[in-house]
Amino acid sequence: MHSPGILIWDKPVSFLTFLKFAIREKYWCIPLLEDYDMSGRYVQAEWTREDLNGIFMVFLSQTPDIHFTRPGFSLILGNTLLSAIPGISGAGPSPEKTFLTPVLDAELILTGRITSLPVRPNTPTGCPTPATITRAMIDLTGLPPLFVNAGLRDPLTVSGFDTGGAVGGDPRAGDAVPGARALYVRGQEIGRYLSYYSDLLVLGECVPGGTTTALCVLRALGYPAAVSSSFARNPVSLKEEICKSSREKIASAGVTDPLEVVRIAGDPMIPVAAGITDTYRGTLILAGGTQMLAVGAVIKALNRALPLIATTVYVRDDSSANVRKIADLLGVRIYYVDPGFDTLGHEGLSRYCSGEVKEGSGAGGAMLLARLMGHTPEKIQETIIRTVRAYD
Repeated sequence: MHSPGILIWDKPVSFLTFLKFAIREKYWCIPLLEDYDMSGRYVQAEWTREDLNGIFMVFLSQTPDIHFTRPGFSLILGNTLLSAIPGISGAGPSPEKTFLTPVLDAELILTGRITSLPVRPNTPTGCPTPATITRAMIDLTGLPPLFVNAGLRDPLTVSGFDTGGAVGGDPRAGDAVPGARALYVRGQEIGRYLSYYSDLLVLGECVPGGTTTALCVLRALGYPAAVSSSFARNPVSLKEEICKSSREKIASAGVTDPLEVVRIAGDPMIPVAAGITDTYRGTLILAGGTQMLAVGAVIKALNRALPLIATTVYVRDDSSANVRKIADLLGVRIYYVDPGFDTLGHEGLSRYCSGEVKEGSGAGGAMLLARLMGHTPEKIQETIIRTVRAYD
């Protein structure tokens, strides 16, 4: 299945050449006024590669070469006590309520409504939650989402795999994931199972506070990571304080094994995702930003094959993080999805472009999956705006 991405062109081309290519490849294009004279007649111009890239509404950063017949979408759910620290996570109306977010997201993604609480799927500032975007893509593709409970405080209210995991702890107070190795094994079992039912799997996550555990794991494995945040203003100093404490513990224990690093400083999602990646036999795309880069770092340290990663341009363009740098150091191929939220006339969605929320609950990967299944960027946008307006 073909999907358009950035056009790479090494030589200047005429407008006619560009137009023929754009029509054939179904790019979105906008004519530039300076290429016409005052009477409206076309004035011959030479367009460089930068010109061409600049005028596209580029939905994908590069063209995936993925062949499949049985796509699937799965979401790993988990908690960490770090989300209860004021200022760490914006994935809930209050620190305490962040523990419920994965459960509520699963309800919304599966059924289209939140059933456990009388709330709407919007942040306190009015942004539609990432789960709303994922729900829109589930509605568009018709795929049944599969949920994996890696370690939740509250019972999962929809059907799914239960790994027997517990809420991740605060690494400053003890081991964060005492059962990390057992969770990795459970992930391997789930990966084998999912291999029978799909040949392309988009695997997302919902772990409030998970960018902080991702920072701890990435730094401990030797990566100079700066991680993103659901807040427009990233609480960098607070995350760094927690990371420093966990690194000191890891160094004093002389730990180098990646699953031992997760045991001390990670969250329950990380070993489950790494285990699934190890045994899944089809094409696997990890859907998320810095949290999935942490999973990738664990996988690489275990000498396993790296999966693909997909996230939004809002994570990529976060100036307080360095997603592209870490992806390059890992050697992982990462796809960035630009849904054009600044063009849809919805104030809440436009805040994604200003740094709020950015990603979550597999939203970037879900949009990529819809595109891979043949849905146009226009249809994806149309479905998202219709879905979020239903909850306004």
